[in-house]
Amino acid sequence: MCSCSLYASNCDLSFLPELCLCLIALQNSMVLSAAIFITLIGLIIYLHFVKVDQESLLVIGSLGIQVTSSYASGKESTTFIEMGQVKDVVINEAIHMQKVIYYLCILLQDPGDPQGVSEVVPLFQNSKPRLDCLIEVYKSCQEILEQRKTAPQSSGIK
Repeated sequence: MCSCSLYASNCDLSFLPELCLCLIALQNSMVLSAAIFITLIGLIIYLHFVKVDQESLLVIGSLGIQVTSSYASGKESTTFIEMGQVKDVVINEAIHMQKVIYYLCILLQDPGDPQGVSEVVPLFQNSKPRLDCLIEVYKSCQEILEQRKTAPQSSGIK
C-alpha cells in the first residue's frame, strides 16, 4: 500500500503493473463480451428477417395466387394476388456471373392496357428450384389458368 503524502516521492508503486494488466484483461473481456452480444443479435435478426426456410405457392383458379415464405424463426410472410390481376405465369431466365438461372414469374396485367404487363413478380427467390421442378409448377399453373380462361364467367347473380 502507498501511505505517502501528496509531495512524497517514496511511495511504493510496484503494484501498478499488475493493476494495469488486470484492467487490460477486464477491458479485453468487456470488448469480447460486446462482440459476442452483437454477433448474437445479428444472428437473431438474420434468422428472423432474412433466412427463408420454405416457400410455397397456392393457386386457386377462382380466387388467385397465394405466395408464402416461412422464415427459420417461424415467421411467415404471405402475399395474395387476385386472379383478375394475373395475365400469365412464365419461366424467365437470367444470366448471373457465368450461370443461367431460371425462375418462375407472375405477369400482372396492366389495368390501362389489357395487352400490357404492369409488373413482373418473381417466385421462389430464396429456394431457387431447378428447371425441372419449375417446369412441373409451371405446367400446373398453366392448367389452372387455362381452366379459368375456358370456364364461363359467372356473375353470381341469378
